[in-house]
Amino acid sequence: MIGYLYMLTAAFLWGLIGPVSRLAFAHGLTPLEVAFWRAVFGGFLFGAHAFLIGRIRVAWRDLPIMLGFGPIGVALFYSSFQLAVQAGGGAMAAVLLYTAPAWVALLSWIFLREPMGAHKLAALLLTLLGVAGVSLQGGEVRIHLAGIMWGLVSGFTYALYYLFGKIYLQRYETPTLFAYAMPAGALSLLPLISFHRPEPAAWGAIAFLTICSTYLAYLIYYAGLRRLEATRAAVVATLEPVVATVASYLIWGERFGPLGYLGAALVILGVVWMVQAPTARAPASLEKPPLSPPRPEEPRGEGR
Repeated sequence: MIGYLYMLTAAFLWGLIGPVSRLAFAHGLTPLEVAFWRAVFGGFLFGAHAFLIGRIRVAWRDLPIMLGFGPIGVALFYSSFQLAVQAGGGAMAAVLLYTAPAWVALLSWIFLREPMGAHKLAALLLTLLGVAGVSLQGGEVRIHLAGIMWGLVSGFTYALYYLFGKIYLQRYETPTLFAYAMPAGALSLLPLISFHRPEPAAWGAIAFLTICSTYLAYLIYYAGLRRLEATRAAVVATLEPVVATVASYLIWGERFGPLGYLGAALVILGVVWMVQAPTARAPASLEKPPLSPPRPEEPRGEGR
């Protein structure tokens, strides 16, 4: 039971990213600034964590990939999600983020030669139908093409965590990876940002996003992952878009039309169907990269 509690807590914290980001926007920060500060402070926390557990060093041969992942896996992922929140609201952004498993299936089929059976195809179809429903809905949520596109980009870049983690989470713990990737992502965003002087509430939102919805959420998720199968953990994590939808409605009055709610349900159903595939157990990184892989190998090379 404690494992499920951990997972539900992590999903709850992730589900608040969109609504809390809107608070930062309302008090003077732009989406790119929110992404930048989240990467800066998140990199500091993960770097301190990696240093304290003695895992800050990496092999020189792995350093370019870790730093190169920053502009895509951190900068583009964080900024595209924030831009989706600004253009379409926190609920829509969270639902479209959960197209990531569909992207994972396609990328794994193309690059990792993983089979694309009928089970995965059915899950992909459910996801596509769900995206169509969210995109074509009526209701009080304003539909902007930019919001749909940025939401899909966030799902795609989020899916890249699986391919990245497939290799490097077997060598390093996640604090080590993010200690390098997050600063690199922040630096790649720096030329694109015009800084503003936000109100104190905006900094409070940044603190919550960094400490609670980034750093602590990963810690709590991993604590639950040690107690649950990866498939069960991935299914429980689908609470995230539900939390985002409810919180966005309560805080900001975001309300889908009937077609939008149906589409959101189909996206979540597609995720559940995907991770319940009978041929292979869904990796934990499908939803969120675990803070530490089981039995990580010691990195070899000059960096140790």
